[in-house]
Amino acid sequence: MKPFLCLCVGLIPLFAEPVAAIRPKEPVQLFNGRDISNWYTWLRENRYEDPKRVFSVKDGLLRISGEEWGGIVTRQSWRDYHLVVEWKWGGPTWGSRKDRARDSGILVHAVGEDGAAGGIWLESIESQIIEGGTGDFILVAGKNRPTLTVESREGKGGELYWQEGGEPRTRDRGRFNWFGRDPDWVDRIGFRGPSDVEKPVGEWNRQEVVADGGTLINILNGVIVNRGTKSSHREGKIQIQSEGAELLIRKVELKPVRR
Repeated sequence: MKPFLCLCVGLIPLFAEPVAAIRPKEPVQLFNGRDISNWYTWLRENRYEDPKRVFSVKDGLLRISGEEWGGIVTRQSWRDYHLVVEWKWGGPTWGSRKDRARDSGILVHAVGEDGAAGGIWLESIESQIIEGGTGDFILVAGKNRPTLTVESREGKGGELYWQEGGEPRTRDRGRFNWFGRDPDWVDRIGFRGPSDVEKPVGEWNRQEVVADGGTLINILNGVIVNRGTKSSHREGKIQIQSEGAELLIRKVELKPVRR
């Protein structure tokens, strides 16, 4: 086994004039299995530096340690794509989330300044990765507030759950839960609900986000778990979070949207 290597090539963003968002015409491997040269890194405490090697590659896998809050960010902006991310939970958890549900996320249509949201995230719409809640949509405000409309039903405590044919509701903050999220969800490590689609810790999950104009669809292990329309944001970078739990990734691929 080779030691994890520091990926210095990914630490500094390319400071250049904005480039129009790309609509992929053929599959694009955003993670090449060797390094993160298609990405740069942002951490709350160290910004574009990564002294703790939060992001590293070994044996074809991208490891996100979770030790510091931040993420890897694509250098390019994208639009109208089918994103595929294959990931699994590792072992360590950290800091304020050490005993809480393992947490990460895929931020799409990410725009604005790095760290605009809480000093950590880009303004974006999140396809959530969290034990028991993978597939939720979260609206991540920066300079502006993204909006999304989801056909939904109202559950306990006013929580909204995607339900096809339900009442269309538009939000500019908070969360739209995936359809089967346990209404009694508890923020504790290892949580599993009775309807969860996510696989057990240590097994590979396939998470897909279809971004087609104003439509966003979350697919987990072949099941459509959430769907939004009329998105205010329709292009931007992609950011994968480091948020207190080790995450291993073997594929990040963009494919053209099938119409």
